[in-house]
Amino acid sequence: MEINKRTILWIVFAVSLVVLWNDWMVANGKQSMFSAQPPAKVAQAPNPAKPNDLPTAATQTPAGTVPGTPAAPAPVQTQVITVSTDVYKVDIDTAGGVIRRLELLKYRDKVDQTKNQVLFQANGPRVYLAQTGLTGASAAGVLPNHNTPFTVRPGPRALDSNNQVQVVLDAEQGGVRLTKTFTFKRNDYVIDVRHDVTNLTQAPVTPSLYFQLEHDGMKPEGDTYFNSSYTGPTLWTPEEHYQKLTFEKIGKGSAEHAKTAKDGWIAISQHFFVSAFIPPANTQRDIYTKSLGNNLFAIGAVEPLGTVAPGATVSNAARLYSGPQVQSLLEGVTPGLDLVRDYAWAAIIAKPIFATMNWLHSMIGNWGWTIIAFTILIKLLFFPLSAAGYRSMAKMKTVTPKMQAIRERFKNDPVKMQQATMELYKAEKINPLGGCLPILVQMPVFLALYWVLQAAVEMRGAPWVGWIHDLTAPDPYFILPILYAISMFITQKLNPQPADPVQAKMMMFMPLAFSVIFLFFPSGLVLYWVVNNLISMAQQYVITKKFAPAK
Repeated sequence: MEINKRTILWIVFAVSLVVLWNDWMVANGKQSMFSAQPPAKVAQAPNPAKPNDLPTAATQTPAGTVPGTPAAPAPVQTQVITVSTDVYKVDIDTAGGVIRRLELLKYRDKVDQTKNQVLFQANGPRVYLAQTGLTGASAAGVLPNHNTPFTVRPGPRALDSNNQVQVVLDAEQGGVRLTKTFTFKRNDYVIDVRHDVTNLTQAPVTPSLYFQLEHDGMKPEGDTYFNSSYTGPTLWTPEEHYQKLTFEKIGKGSAEHAKTAKDGWIAISQHFFVSAFIPPANTQRDIYTKSLGNNLFAIGAVEPLGTVAPGATVSNAARLYSGPQVQSLLEGVTPGLDLVRDYAWAAIIAKPIFATMNWLHSMIGNWGWTIIAFTILIKLLFFPLSAAGYRSMAKMKTVTPKMQAIRERFKNDPVKMQQATMELYKAEKINPLGGCLPILVQMPVFLALYWVLQAAVEMRGAPWVGWIHDLTAPDPYFILPILYAISMFITQKLNPQPADPVQAKMMMFMPLAFSVIFLFFPSGLVLYWVVNNLISMAQQYVITKKFAPAK
């Protein structure tokens, strides 16, 4: 049976759909279709009732509490401190010294473009908080935690002409004073979080400091079935490297991750953004995940502070990054943080693709025209291979009458038909698979570009021309998918037509099938394919005309 370009194209189409579906499943925390289900390992909770009173994942607690700490005290008079910088607007609640709201002033909301993107929040079922405190107890009682009322020291709340602004909070509980100092700097998404622990009792205490990120189990607003992204806890340690968890497994108690480390970070990742606590380097810590009930989950790290003598003070200087997943910013904060910009399996191709596009964008200044320039660059890179493929297709078209004659002569003997066809290919120096090569070599680029557009916050909200206001979102008027269908239809007309009527009808249906799928894909990806088709049409027309038989 004859092997031709259309059969290979359908195979590529089917494989692409399977790969994209598998990637969507993996990105949403499901098991990959290409790997066996690993045996579930229950995250071992630190032993409770130890001197440092580590959190335990075994106890279900009300929302907003850390296992191992007491229930929240009776309501007291608290206030919310609002800090403004050139990149942030942050609300800190004196009830626990918790960051309850964090607004990114340079990024618009995906759903409502009139608002800024908000990360930390406590708005009905939407909960996303940054919490810190002490675990353990002294003879005078439990130590200050994120439920303890704090008092705030007076001071400026905006940068104004300064390069940084600080918020200092104090709390005394259990004979220990905890001072939290948040430092916000100009043009910086890193918040310095310093903790000073003073023993006010007459006996030594052994507190531990915890850093915790709390998040609800829902996807961000604007997340759709066809444009879904990963949202959940992530962490990195030098030994285990990057690990991505799911709320579902945490809820079941089967989340498998590193439990101890001396370096690294813990984070909550969501589409285009991340919040990560980065404890001091070279300090021992225990890492935990837990379900808080009410569809709330947490990831945290606990660091023993050692023995604090009466009247002595120990300090801990950590950092909190909360902002966009910009490659250059993440790489400069701490090792491994750039991995939250998750390209999935396509990372080996996607990273150099984005680096190339970023270089082009530095000269062009518009991401839409950058995609067009990148497409032209790819076509030039694969020009020799594409030209060879189109020459093979053009020759195939010239021998179509001979192939029809072979089919008629051996229509009752498929074996001889195949032998005669291959002899014809050999005599005419035609590679029957040559026309598939231009498509096959570009499929990895196409799939990797899909992941670049899914992960590159630099293109989020980036316009091109006219109706395209966000290259990472689908075309709102479906113009690009329609242009793709038209270009695909013309391309097929330039190719040799299949002799089989059923196969011919299937090929006519293919542009429509691809266009329907592209309705839900990022417009930047469809733009790449439309430009690719237009260049291929011109190249194919010239080569086909060159090899056309003389009239």
